[in-house]
Amino acid sequence: MKHRKRIASVICSLLVLSLAGCGTSEANVTEEETTSLTTTEATTVEMTEEETEEETEAATEDNEEKSDSAILPYDGDDLVSKYESFEVTSSSLQDGVWNDVISKTDEGSNASPELTWEPVEGATVYAIYMVDISMHYFLHWNSNGITETSLAEGWAPDSDYVGPYPPEGGTHTYDVYVIALKNPIDRLKGGVNTQTLNMQDFIDSTDTDVDGNTGNIVAIGHLSGEFTNK
Repeated sequence: MKHRKRIASVICSLLVLSLAGCGTSEANVTEEETTSLTTTEATTVEMTEEETEEETEAATEDNEEKSDSAILPYDGDDLVSKYESFEVTSSSLQDGVWNDVISKTDEGSNASPELTWEPVEGATVYAIYMVDISMHYFLHWNSNGITETSLAEGWAPDSDYVGPYPPEGGTHTYDVYVIALKNPIDRLKGGVNTQTLNMQDFIDSTDTDVDGNTGNIVAIGHLSGEFTNK
């Protein structure tokens, strides 16, 4: 009888130890799984943050490239190279330098440049743009419906013209475009004293007349000169 009790006691002890071992094993597994999940989550968050930063940087660089390409200046001739050309002269331009009188500075009178050209065959009207090439086509002169072929210095009203005024000591390049048109146009795009991000579009728009007919540009005359704010 005593022998049987001892056997039963041993069996109970073994069962208790076995259950305790299972509990410890389950606890260890749970801890390992939790640690593994935590590590995985941290890694995933870290990777997501890195990917987000990379995507943001890529998008920023792409936008900057698009922005730069939208506003980088052309060479002045590039704007009109696809059109026929004609000669324009100006007594306000000496050896590639604009006279002080055309500028809106202490030394100037804010007078539009003198311009002269021969009548262009097939043209009935002219339009003029003057832009600061160095400032992404900042618009200085915008006149439409011109029928003369010789404009005196100061011809343009203040509503159509504002003279060069680069920063003190700065030198900018100012280009004048005289556009010979078959027929009148409704209006010239752009406002004086504002930046023009797509000057090519502004010039090309004059190729459509007031009635919607295309092929309106006969030829374009182009002058370029520098001005320094001393």
